[in-house]
Amino acid sequence: MNTPGLVISAPASGTGKTTLMLGLLRAFAQQGKTVQPFKSGPDYIDPAFHRAASGRASVNLDSWAMSRGMIASQISAAANADLVLAEGSMGLFDGVAVTGETGNGASADISELTGWPVVLVIDVSGQAQSAAAVAKGFASYNPNVKLAGVVLNRVASPRHDALTRVGMEAMGIEVLGSLPRVKSIEMPERHLGLVQAQEQAGLDAILDDAAKFVSEHVDMERVLAAAQPCKPITGPAPRLTPPGQRIALAQDDAFSFVYPHLVAAWRAAGAEILPFSPLADQAPDDSADICWLPGGYPELHAGKIAAAQNFRAGLQAFAMTRPVHGECGGYMAMGEALIDKDGTRHQMAGLLGLVTSYAKRKMHLGYRQAELTHPLPGFAPQSQLRGHEFHYSTILDQPDTPLACVRDANGAEVPETGSVRGFASGTFFHLITEATS
Repeated sequence: MNTPGLVISAPASGTGKTTLMLGLLRAFAQQGKTVQPFKSGPDYIDPAFHRAASGRASVNLDSWAMSRGMIASQISAAANADLVLAEGSMGLFDGVAVTGETGNGASADISELTGWPVVLVIDVSGQAQSAAAVAKGFASYNPNVKLAGVVLNRVASPRHDALTRVGMEAMGIEVLGSLPRVKSIEMPERHLGLVQAQEQAGLDAILDDAAKFVSEHVDMERVLAAAQPCKPITGPAPRLTPPGQRIALAQDDAFSFVYPHLVAAWRAAGAEILPFSPLADQAPDDSADICWLPGGYPELHAGKIAAAQNFRAGLQAFAMTRPVHGECGGYMAMGEALIDKDGTRHQMAGLLGLVTSYAKRKMHLGYRQAELTHPLPGFAPQSQLRGHEFHYSTILDQPDTPLACVRDANGAEVPETGSVRGFASGTFFHLITEATS
């Protein structure tokens, strides 16, 4: 894959890399270039914005969960593109303590594996020449990760810009752009990150503003010239068995978090996807042989889900003879009840005894490795799965048979084991892939 690429990263979260990423995607698209976006890590929110900005589906690259072969397969999405832009997560070198399939989940792993240089976005508010010490440290931390240059963000004035550039020049760091402080293109946030792309009013106008802002303050030609082709990546093909031949897949604002590579792999293996909307009170297609409820934001729609009698009755009837599986929010919707942040209890489908509460908030975040103790659609007992968990709900009751032994990235067992009862099963982690070893 010879398409040149760059990794857009930063020293930490909240420094402006998403603004730069979206602005670059839209600006290059407006120039007539075909840009393939990627997202480092198990993020659901950013890829939807990438797609809106670029017109191409964004793809996750995850060094902890994915093998080299799977990453190579994911990168093939850039075929026929003019440029690759991969947005990092957290800080450039931030990952878990224990190495997984290919690395520890850091964005730097993707840069090292692919050879794509890093554009580092640095928030220079409250400093000037000192920012060069930060950039120099990032440039030298791993000699296998090449720094293409920096984009200065939240620059207060021309004098501030000039002083900061003096420090960068002294350290031999190329400045690719300088973004002044603005508020107009920042996205609203929710507990899982940004509000979903489909919920953002006036998104096209915001993306156009971001493109104009970035184009005016970043040297687009120098950014383009800094991109490098991907190095050859080899490894065994990923194992992603469809859970059934005809898959009823819940898809709406409450159930939208399913990794695109899973659905693509199911289709590539010959499975048919039959979408339906619980929020529209639709039942799963009766011709399906498996129903899959992804995660999302059921707590924001709990009253509507509870009132969706056709959905609940159809799901209950389906689960009498065929598998129904839920992930995170989908798992909660399959449970007995969901208590929202105001303490109101909402009846869920009752396929499992799970009761969850957002009135008692606790963040659950991290990679998960699971050994199945019971079969999961598409996987036999003892299968080793890799996934990611991120939610703020608290388990009040999880009375059914545990589905798996689940551990975090360090190998410590977690109580979110998932559940199984009859044909119904659920997990709090979102499946990424089956482990290769």
